[in-house]
This record gives sequence, structure tokens and C-alpha cells, in this order.
Amino acid sequence: MTLSESAIGDLAFQALDALRIEIPSWGFANTGTRFGKFVQPAAASTIEEKFADAAEVNRLTGATPTLALHVLWDLPNGLRDVAAVRALERRFGIRSGSINPTLFQDQEYKYGSLANPSQAIRERALQHLLDSIEIAKALGARDISLWLADGSNYPGTQSIPKRIGWLEEALCAAHDHLADDQRLLIEYKPFEPAFYHTDIADWGMAAYLAHKAGPKACVLVDTGHHYSGQNIEQVVAWLLYLGILGGFHFNDRRYADDDLTLGSIDPYQVFRIFHELHSSQSKESSLGGVAYMIDQSHNLKGKIEAMVQTVVTAQELYLKAALVDRERLADLQQSCDLVAAEELFRGAFWRDVRPLALSWRAARGLPADPLEALRASGYVERAVRERGGRHAAVSSYA
Repeated sequence: MTLSESAIGDLAFQALDALRIEIPSWGFANTGTRFGKFVQPAAASTIEEKFADAAEVNRLTGATPTLALHVLWDLPNGLRDVAAVRALERRFGIRSGSINPTLFQDQEYKYGSLANPSQAIRERALQHLLDSIEIAKALGARDISLWLADGSNYPGTQSIPKRIGWLEEALCAAHDHLADDQRLLIEYKPFEPAFYHTDIADWGMAAYLAHKAGPKACVLVDTGHHYSGQNIEQVVAWLLYLGILGGFHFNDRRYADDDLTLGSIDPYQVFRIFHELHSSQSKESSLGGVAYMIDQSHNLKGKIEAMVQTVVTAQELYLKAALVDRERLADLQQSCDLVAAEELFRGAFWRDVRPLALSWRAARGLPADPLEALRASGYVERAVRERGGRHAAVSSYA
């Protein structure tokens, strides 16, 4: 790099200070697969325990001040639960993050929610979405993060055009219900649980629906929600260029939507995505920038340990991407000096940024090694003793 070591240090501190990552409440609870689940004695079974775990992750990493909530899992009584959540925010120093409507687990949604052929079920699903927006308003939450399981499993069994129209109608109604400072993040997924067609299958469909809904709607990218081999960083670049990238659900995958810890399979891909985000800062959505959110849940790894591991990995990969010499890279790209450009790019990825991260943590009063600090704190062991055999299971999250 052509930057001085002092400039690199300053840039590193700026990057890590700016990075805020939202973690999911369901990431601390016992969840499973379609085949079953393996419960963990330290898993959170109440919203209070989820806030406690989130506070511990933030204490260790200094980067996770908000907790994403799923409405039926975390606020089963709707607005009546807001006061209790507000009290937990004050107690643990963690704010409510994105509000996630739950439109996939009820029996009525067997054939879809907002795109169900039944008008009565569509209206029920829309009302839940509107209620979720009201919950977000009451909690001061900006983002309503919408993922739908809607789709079909067999050719000819559903009218795809009709379902597009029903989605347009519902999302326009939801958009009209948003406050001025709120956003509707529209997520997509090519398959699962629907295996013939998913109603919002890719970023183009999500972008179209966001455009139809209105200026406060944008696209949410889940890194696990793509076909194998998809160039996700190109999708990110396009959405940034169009000004409609609202946020991410970060995880990793080997085959499909595996929800593995970030960077466990392909850290280079995460680096490439962060590079596009750093390169396009000036073209970020005018709706308030890009929200970085974790969406993963674990049956095998310890849930709190896995969350800390993911956040630390995100910090390191984000920092690597921040240190790319973009001025030099632009010159090499313009002159089509392919090898030199790639070597500069790869050099930033291979750079060991752990000493920079360590310096930042020391300056911010954070543990030098968050995972080791978690182990030394005894927090997980206390959770095992206090939570014991309470293994309240929630539905698997897609």
C-alpha cells in the first residue's frame, strides 16, 4: 500500500468505529431444521435472555448495539409487549433493531401469505405487516425487514402473474403506512420452502417491488439467498448504483441457505462484498445507508460463541476491505493492468489486520480477544445453570 502506517492506523480506527452490526434475537434461541433440532442448555428462551446475550456480545465486541426482533417470537402480544421491551432496552443498553414480521409459520399460510389465493388470508397477512410497522414506530425502529416464504412447489398450481399483483398491492399499502423515517426492506430467496417458484426469488424482483411500493422501500440482501456460484458482489454493486440497497443479512453457506458463521466457508467473498460497499459510499441509498445485520442460528456451535465469532470476523473483513488502496487500484483498472490490480486487491485481503483490531480494542476499552474473554467470564456457564432445562423451541428461520 502507498499509505503510511500512521494513515493506515487512522483509517482502521475510522472503519471500526463506523461499523455497527445488528444481531438477531433468534440467533440466541433453540432453532432447528426440517429434520429436528439439538437443544443447548445455554440457549435463550425468553426475550429477557435474548437481550442479556445481545448485551454480552456488544460488551465484548463494541459493535452490536441493536437486536433484531421477530414479532410473533419476541412480541407475541404485539403492541402490548412494547413497554416490556422498552424496559429491557434500558436495562441492558441494547436498542431494538429491525422488526421482522412473521408470515410463514401459521397454518393459514400453507399456500402463501401476502400472495395467498385467499383474499381473507391476504388481508390477515397484510394486517400483521401493518401491525409490525406500528410496533416498529412504538419502539423507534427504522427498518421493517420483510421475508416471505410465499411460492409454489409444482408447475401449473398457482398463477404467477396474479401473485405478483397481490404482492404489489400489499407492499404499496404497507409503504403508505410507514412513518417518514421508516424503511421497508424487501428480502428475496430463490427457493425453500417453495421449490418450484418463490414469489420474490431474486434481487430484480425485489427491486421492482421496492420501486412499485415507493421511495421508502429498498432491497435486503441475504448472502445465503442465492444460487450456487452467484456473483453476490455484482448484485451489491448494482443495488448501490441504483441507490436501493437497504441492508444485509450476513451469514455463510456451502450449499444453500446454510446460515453458517460469517466467513467460515468463503471469507474472500465477504471481503469482496465489503470492498464494493467501501467503493460506493457516495452512492449508498439516500434512505439512511446500508444496515449490516447478522442472520444465522446454530444447532452445533454455542450460540453466544458463534455470534461473537461472526462479529469479530465481520470486523476483520470489513477492515481489510477498508484498507484497499482504491486510488492506486483505480489507476490499474483504467490501464487494464490485470495482474497488478488483482495482486493489490488480494494483498489487502491477505493483510493481517488483527494487530490493528487489537489496537482499536485497547483504545476503546474492549477485551483484546473477545472469544477468550467470553470463555474467561463464565457467562455461558452461568447461563447453563440459570436456564437449565428450559428449551423453548421456536420455528426455524429461513
